Amino acid sequence: MTRSGADYFVEAIQEYGVEYLFGNPGTTEVPIVEAADRSDLEYVLGVHEDIAVGMASGYACTRREHGDETPVGVVNLHIAPGMAHGLGNLYGAARANAPVIVTTGAHKTATQHQEPILQGDVVEMTRQYTKWSAEVKDSTAIPSMLRRAFKVATTPPMGPVFLAFPVDTLLGEVSEPIRPYTPTPELGPGRPEGIERAAEIIADGEEATIIAGAQIAWDGEDAIDEAVRLAEASGARVHGEVLQSAIAFPTGHDQWISAAGKSADALREIHDADTLLLLGCSHHTPTLGHTEPITPPDTDVVAVGTNPWEIGKNEPVDVSLLGDVSETLEALADAVEDRVPESERERRLEAVREFKAAKASGADDADGDGAETERFLSKPELADAIAEVAPEAYLVDESVTTRGALYTQIEMGPRQLHGNKSGGLGYGLPAAVGAAIAENDRENPRSVIGTVGDGSYLYYPHSLYSAARYDVDLTVLVSNNHNYRILKDNAARVLGERGEDPEFSMMDFDPGVDFVQNAESHGADAASAETYEELVDELESAIDDDGANVIDVAVRD
Repeated sequence: MTRSGADYFVEAIQEYGVEYLFGNPGTTEVPIVEAADRSDLEYVLGVHEDIAVGMASGYACTRREHGDETPVGVVNLHIAPGMAHGLGNLYGAARANAPVIVTTGAHKTATQHQEPILQGDVVEMTRQYTKWSAEVKDSTAIPSMLRRAFKVATTPPMGPVFLAFPVDTLLGEVSEPIRPYTPTPELGPGRPEGIERAAEIIADGEEATIIAGAQIAWDGEDAIDEAVRLAEASGARVHGEVLQSAIAFPTGHDQWISAAGKSADALREIHDADTLLLLGCSHHTPTLGHTEPITPPDTDVVAVGTNPWEIGKNEPVDVSLLGDVSETLEALADAVEDRVPESERERRLEAVREFKAAKASGADDADGDGAETERFLSKPELADAIAEVAPEAYLVDESVTTRGALYTQIEMGPRQLHGNKSGGLGYGLPAAVGAAIAENDRENPRSVIGTVGDGSYLYYPHSLYSAARYDVDLTVLVSNNHNYRILKDNAARVLGERGEDPEFSMMDFDPGVDFVQNAESHGADAASAETYEELVDELESAIDDDGANVIDVAVRD
């Protein structure tokens, strides 16, 4: 069967399990738009290219959380300026190891040297944020390059792929039939001798600390169960990795302490153990880096993961276990159970309970007195409202300085969170729309709540247009403190004493933004809340409603 390159592209991605094409169309992409319009593929319009990329990433990551066989988000953008607009959330997708295939059109190969308007080197532009970036130079190359794109995007460590399609390749003919792409290879567990050595280190130590990373969550509930079993067998205390973006360990478990802090000093505190287990970590690095070690030189370090680049990237590792996360953790848990006696396990667990109690006491002291008399909600109260109204909801988070409260106030389990891993704002709201599309398609969908800061919301409020246009069931909570709080918090880290209590005018939103009117202008329903009771009432109403809802929540710093 002979068809156009554009028709082959659309038919092939449908054959590979893709149901949505996220995008913002342009002239060079018209052949793909036409082909999509003739097919059963649903085109999801983003009115800014970075919104389209963010939606595709949130969609893909949520399908991965579901354990779908092909958790791929596909997005089509408009040549060089469109791709430039989409780079922010391509970076976010790369940090999230999102299986996203980003495509653009391009001018005809015979005219590119003339430098027509919008022409640019999109392959070079995207290379640093993708696992593979290429231009399809002939129609006959579309089948093999598309198969490779799906294989590369879905092979651990997953990540974005980019393909550019010149107009002549999209209009040219393809006679090759659609064939399956190569399935993800089975990695198997880490090497047996490494597992035995790691188990000996864990058994011989005085205490163990686990950093549970997102690769555990991405591998599914079996991997999380094995991480729990390993923690219980070793008597370890458990923390999440830096900028934790998924639930790799149940936050209601007795051995769970907290997500890791973002600073080098915060990491030094939790790395201070004689045995450190880095399980499935991705980008576990202080947000401003570090010039001095964050792990004591006499600490024995065991690392488990699918990404050899991340293992031992910045600091030495004593045992590296590269392989399937679930199978490796299962084998390691078996080996540790055989080596750590019950009396030793209980001694370690008592130390964990003491550590956790000390952390809780310190947090209570930091809250201060009389907070209940202050105006507006505290950030823990915002999280408490979610826990009260929708404890099983799927959260998509870019609330920045509110994120810590979500981890401490809500007992979250497997597949209950997708968070921004990149540190760059503007990912959360588009990702929440894409995540809600994926979740809404399930037989028994959960409520989806996007939690974003006011600064985050202002990057792409028009993401709500897509949510309203496609009747997406989504609730968005805007944690509104009228400023870029994270910048003020970081000022002291950069400037020292000069950065304490900064009064930089560009960090405050004055005059403020009417988030209710803004959301309504894009087709969402919206309300505001200044007290806990108001938030609970508005959140209950939003959850009960089937459309896009936004709640502007006034919070204090």
